[in-house]
Amino acid sequence: MNLRILIAEDEPKLLEVVCDYFRSKGDHPFPAKNGLEALSLAETTEFDGVLLDIMMPGLNGLSVCRALRRQSDVPIVFLTALSDEEDKLLGYELGADDYVTKPFSLAVLYAKVTALINRSRGNVLTGDQLTAGDIRIVLSSQTVFVQGREVSLTPKEYSLLLCLMRNRNMVLSREQLLVKCWGYDYEGESRAVDTHIRRLRDKLGDAADMIRTVFKSGYKLEG
Repeated sequence: MNLRILIAEDEPKLLEVVCDYFRSKGDHPFPAKNGLEALSLAETTEFDGVLLDIMMPGLNGLSVCRALRRQSDVPIVFLTALSDEEDKLLGYELGADDYVTKPFSLAVLYAKVTALINRSRGNVLTGDQLTAGDIRIVLSSQTVFVQGREVSLTPKEYSLLLCLMRNRNMVLSREQLLVKCWGYDYEGESRAVDTHIRRLRDKLGDAADMIRTVFKSGYKLEG
């Protein structure tokens, strides 16, 4: 697919194997042995996707993810041996898109990364603006336009819409939306998402149908 993938992993053999696999698919892996190397590469290269080991010396994957999210919406997948739910929830809060737990299948890893990249390309990010269908978000001012008309949203409604747009065509459960939009320590019930989705749809007018309910799964935004 000719993708540029940043791969940060402190286990040399695993780093080599993953890079070789992506290279065999016609892609361009950029290896980093630690978090500082990963951030240095990110300053000079625009990547299509990022693989981050969580437990790296010096600067761990969570810190790298936080730094990357300040400047980019690039799809991020964590490589981790951790199975603790709180670690995963924290990663989602910081902006991670998915996890792959070690040991993993290279084929599954590759399929997951390329699927995330394809979904992210459904959105158009131009400078300070994120666009999906008739919806346009100006990121710096946190303003939303539908068919050129400005729509007033509450902070939670804005966060919810932004999360759905950044994960276009991906089904997000109510729990994932709570983590990504409210933070992993939110104490409310997951059904609170339904209330905010309903209010958001009301305000989006003709574009409300872009937010689809997936039975027993959650919600997704599609064009």
